[in-house]
Amino acid sequence: MNDAKVIFERFPSEWPVPPLVLAVAAVLLIGAMMSFYTIPAESEGIVLRFGQYIDKVPSGLHAKLPFGVDQVITVPTQRQQKLEFGFATPGYSNPDQAGDQPALEKSMVTGDLNSALVEWIVQYRITDPVKYLFDVRDPGQTLRDLSEAVMREVVGDRTVDEIITIGRQEIEETVLNRTRELADRYQLGVSINQVQLKNVNPPVPVQPSFNEVNRAQQDRENAINLANGEYNKAVPRARGEADQAIRAAEGYRFKRINEAEGDVAAFNQVLEQYLKAPEVTRTRIYLETLGDVLPQSRQQIIVDDSVQQILPMLPFAEAKAAPAAATGEVAP
Repeated sequence: MNDAKVIFERFPSEWPVPPLVLAVAAVLLIGAMMSFYTIPAESEGIVLRFGQYIDKVPSGLHAKLPFGVDQVITVPTQRQQKLEFGFATPGYSNPDQAGDQPALEKSMVTGDLNSALVEWIVQYRITDPVKYLFDVRDPGQTLRDLSEAVMREVVGDRTVDEIITIGRQEIEETVLNRTRELADRYQLGVSINQVQLKNVNPPVPVQPSFNEVNRAQQDRENAINLANGEYNKAVPRARGEADQAIRAAEGYRFKRINEAEGDVAAFNQVLEQYLKAPEVTRTRIYLETLGDVLPQSRQQIIVDDSVQQILPMLPFAEAKAAPAAATGEVAP
């Protein structure tokens, strides 16, 4: 106690500045520090005065009334956000990104009363922060419930084979359009950009059987593709060969027709001249024919029946060829 009294006695009995002035200065300093705030990039600020919305401000430095009169809520309006269903990526910053029970979220019943494990992602962006904060209570969870309800509805209208194999893109488009429609109807203030199916698997006890079915379907598709490939190679080649044969036949047909028409025209011209001068034309045709035939005929020996001892005369060509050979000439 004595030590405390000694320390207290060290303080001056009178302050150089009145305590009230110090208090007012401290309050003003704290108020000045609380009057400025910064909205980060990719965000907008919603200003509330005594809990009532008064203004929406962009990113940057702004001023407000201190001491809780004005409150500012930062909303990431330019950031692409996502909701994950059936799984959770570690290190997420959005509190609504992952659900509390992912195992129950991904368990669904298909239209043919089979069970499937469906994992998907919904990507969205906050477009109207006022509606997002004040028109709907807990908008993040509302959007999660809405997306899950739409996915269960769409999956419940399709078979398990469609969901696992060929119907994934159609499911994504249907869920996207339906979710956008409901988000606009409920005035959530968000824009749904994409719905993407991640993993769609059958339940664990039946996965080996489904894998066997998938492999069989893939083998079937491969066989069909190979057959189509062979078909696409053989059929066009056969069609080309058939078209080539048809074109060749048509060309031969036109050739024969033209030759026949030419022969007819030539015959008509000869006939016209024959009618004018039969003897002259007959002689000319005879001489022209001999001119074409004689150069192609061999040596002919014409012997009269009354000639005797013809044998010594037959080697005439050989006797004529011998002097020609001696002089180096070729006998005609």
